[in-house]
Amino acid sequence: MQDKIDPSTVDAYIEQFPIETQALLQELREIIKSTAPDAMECIAYKMPAYKYLGALVYFAGYKNHIGFYPGAAGILDSMNEVKAYKFAKGSVQFPLNQPLPADLIQRIVLFRVQQNNEKDSLKKQKKSSTK
Repeated sequence: MQDKIDPSTVDAYIEQFPIETQALLQELREIIKSTAPDAMECIAYKMPAYKYLGALVYFAGYKNHIGFYPGAAGILDSMNEVKAYKFAKGSVQFPLNQPLPADLIQRIVLFRVQQNNEKDSLKKQKKSSTK
């Protein structure tokens, strides 16, 4: 389903899915945006992406699930809860026939924001120490 069109906006991406899937994708979008309001929304790798001091999280719709891509550290940090779903090193699949785990998604997004803040602070420290 993801390769139907090459969307240029998140709205266009979401609109290509059935109504029930659109509702879940929109819900996930709102969870991310409310949890990381300073993140920039865009399309990357043909899917919705959020950037905040670098890559933050991505998501994608499929026939039977929504893929959520917070990277390996995002998965590891919440492994006890992620185990309830099909997952891989940097991704987790949320079935379309179940409610989205909003609390889990929020915790993962907050973790990724914190992680990117820490990386940015280290970069700034290195720059200031080399001057």
